[in-house]
Amino acid sequence: MTNQLDMHGIFQLQTPWADGAVYVTQCPIRPGQSYTYRFNVTGQEGTLWWHAHLGFLRSTIYGALIIRPKHGRSAYPFAKPHKEIPILLGEWWNASVVDIENGGLDFGVTPNVSNGYSINGKPGDLYPCSQNDLYKIEVEQGKTYMLRIINAALNNQLFFKIANHKMTVVAIDATYTDPYDTDIVVTGPGQTVDVLIKADQLVGLYYMAARTYMSIPPEFVFLYDKTITRAIFAYKGSKSKIPVMPTLPDSFDTPTAHKFHTNLTGLAGGPQWVPVPLHVDEHMFMTVGVNIEPCPKDATCRGPLEGRLSSSINNESFVLPQNASMLEAFYYGNRSGVYTTDFPDNPPLTFDYTNAYFSFDESLIYAPKSTKAKKLKFNASVEIVFQNTAFLAVGSHPMHFHGFNFHVLAQGIGNYDAVEDRKKFNFVNPQIRNTIAFPPGGWAVIRFQANNPGIWLVHCHLEEHMNVGMSMAFEVENGPTPSSTLPPPPSDLPKC
Repeated sequence: MTNQLDMHGIFQLQTPWADGAVYVTQCPIRPGQSYTYRFNVTGQEGTLWWHAHLGFLRSTIYGALIIRPKHGRSAYPFAKPHKEIPILLGEWWNASVVDIENGGLDFGVTPNVSNGYSINGKPGDLYPCSQNDLYKIEVEQGKTYMLRIINAALNNQLFFKIANHKMTVVAIDATYTDPYDTDIVVTGPGQTVDVLIKADQLVGLYYMAARTYMSIPPEFVFLYDKTITRAIFAYKGSKSKIPVMPTLPDSFDTPTAHKFHTNLTGLAGGPQWVPVPLHVDEHMFMTVGVNIEPCPKDATCRGPLEGRLSSSINNESFVLPQNASMLEAFYYGNRSGVYTTDFPDNPPLTFDYTNAYFSFDESLIYAPKSTKAKKLKFNASVEIVFQNTAFLAVGSHPMHFHGFNFHVLAQGIGNYDAVEDRKKFNFVNPQIRNTIAFPPGGWAVIRFQANNPGIWLVHCHLEEHMNVGMSMAFEVENGPTPSSTLPPPPSDLPKC
C-alpha cells in the first residue's frame, strides 16, 4: 500500500520536499520503497504532530511531534510544569479504514461514522472491547502538569474535559497564548492545545473524557459517533475505586465551542511571537462548503439529488494530480497538465451564503473539478476572508495551511460584513494558528506572510471533505536570495 507522512504544522523552510502532502509536494511512497524525511525546524516551538497524508490512513498512522525551546533561555513564558504529557485524541472504526473510505467514495456518500474514540490509543471503559484497559496518568497533589492535547481524529471536532479540574490554555498549534482559564477544551482535527492543570482536588480518581462536537444542527444529522472515550487522572495514593465523571457539553453545543475558539488570544511579545502584517498585498474571499457532483455515466450514486457528495473552495472542487507532484512541476517549470495558477480570488457569484434557502439550489450547488493554485509573490502579505455556506447543511470546517502560520483577526456568525466586521479586527494580540475551525454558518478573517517558496496546500482537515475537493494550493515564487529559493529535490524523492 502506498503512503507518505506530513509533519503537520512544520514550516519546512528550505525543506519543502518533506512536507508530505500526496501529489502536492511528493508522490506516494510505493510498496517496498522508502523515503527519508529530512527537514528543518526554524522559529517554532511547542506541540505539533505527524500523520499519514493519504486518505483515511491518517486515522491509524500518527504521533506527537514536540519541539522544545532552545537551550540557553528560560523554557516557557510560564512556570515550568512538574511533568508534560501528550494526549492524543483518536478515532476508531471496527473495520478496515480503507474499506470505509472506499465505501463512501464508490457511491458518493458520507463514509460510515466511526465506532469510537481513544485517548493515547485506548478507547476506555465505556467500550465493551476495552472495559479494563484505560490510559492512566498518575499525578501528585499540589503539582502542576502540562497536557499537550492533539486532535488526531479523522472527521470530528471534540470536547475534552477533566472532572472537577480547571485548565489554563497556554499554547495552540505550537504558538503561545495569553493564559486562558477554562473547564473545557474544544479541538478540531489537526489542532493542538497545550493546557496547564494543577492537581488541586482531593486525592482520588477523576475521568478525562472526550466526545463529539457536531457543528451541524441536529435536524440535519442522521448518524454520528455518540460514544465517549475516557482515561483516568489519578492522584498518587488514592484509595478510590470509582472515578468522578465530568459533565460534558451536549454534542451540538455550538455556543460553548464558539466561546472557546473566540476567547483565545496570542501572547504578544512572547517567544516566537510574530506581529500582524499591517500592509496587505493580496485580498481573497473564500467560500467553503459541501457540494454535489453529477453522477458519472454508468456509475451508481446514492448522494443528494441522485449525485455524489463533493466540496469546494470558491466553487472550485480540487482534484489531486496523478502523474506528477505539483511541487516538481513548479520546480521544473512544467505546470502544463499538472495544475493551473488561476484559482479565483472570489467566488463566482455573490448570494446570501448562510441562508438555508439555498441549501439545495441547483444553480449554485454544483462545483467544477479542477487543480488550481493561486500564485503569490515572495513575501506578499495575504488577507483571506473564509465564509461558510449553507449548502446541504452549515458546519464548521477546520481549514489547515501547509507551510505557514496565520493570524486570526476576527471571526463571527452569519455573512461577513466588510464594513462592520472590520471594526472587530484584533491587530494587537490575535491568536496564531495553522488550523482554524471557524464558526458553523459563519466566517473568519486571517492574514499570513508568503515567505516560504514552493507549493503549499490549504485544505479542510475533515478527511471526508478533503477527499472530495475542499482544498486549494498557493504557489509562492522564489525570493531574491539563496535562502529564499526553492532547493532541488532530494535524490530519493518518490516517483509517480
